Amino acid sequence: NRGRFGENGDENAASASLGRFTGNVKLKGVIVMGEDDGTHPAEMRLFKNIPHMSFDDAAREPDQTFSLNRDPAGELEYPTKIARFSNVCHLSIHFPKNFGAETTKIFYIGLKGEWTEAHRHEVTICNYEASANPADHKLEQITP
Repeated sequence: NRGRFGENGDENAASASLGRFTGNVKLKGVIVMGEDDGTHPAEMRLFKNIPHMSFDDAAREPDQTFSLNRDPAGELEYPTKIARFSNVCHLSIHFPKNFGAETTKIFYIGLKGEWTEAHRHEVTICNYEASANPADHKLEQITP
């Protein structure tokens, strides 16, 4: 649906926080569909597991960077480094530049990967005895 798109004109940069996944994702590829003109993003930077990311956080080193080609049909898939993206629970994407227009337009972002159930570790309360308490271990005395 080309009537709906994300657009940002702030220094030609756009950002998408795809939020927290309901499980762990092994991200294998990304598809970005834009217009066949200067508004299509020219670069994509992926950040994993940084909730509440802002444009200030985009200055840090990304987990992976891609140079994009114009893809109005969404046919190009950009493969990720699977070892780096094998346990993703939150994904943020930064598009720092486009092909020369004042704004960046994105019609579709597709993700390819495998979902697995997240193993959330609950707080465990344990009590350990450094030495035995004799009151807890009563024995009947045996007299010879």
